[in-house]
Amino acid sequence: MSIRFVTKTIHAYLDYPVALGLMAVPMVLGLGQSNPLAFWLSVCTGVAALVLTILTDHVTGIVRIIPYQVHLMVDAAVGAVFLVAPFVLGFAGLDKAYYLINAAAVLTVVSLHKGEEGLPQPA
Repeated sequence: MSIRFVTKTIHAYLDYPVALGLMAVPMVLGLGQSNPLAFWLSVCTGVAALVLTILTDHVTGIVRIIPYQVHLMVDAAVGAVFLVAPFVLGFAGLDKAYYLINAAAVLTVVSLHKGEEGLPQPA
């Protein structure tokens, strides 16, 4: 029995609120106290995530030109960047916690992706 349950459709419906959260939550939390990049990395990633979602070939995509597998690879890369950014950029306190929690969330969603019938399964 596989624990992978995040389907392409579930992922698609998560994308817009996550993108908007990445843009809004830094303002609400007052991120950037340890380094201004803690604020801007999230906001810029949110804008990029919104564009990626709009362009992805899934149910909520508007201009479906980016394959869903590419979207998943970008998400995994974002998770990895969020994991290392606090250490490389010297984030501390809430800034650091924000990125580590987001990294865990993004990497968990990507790792729980349930492949589609007839398509190669992620490793």
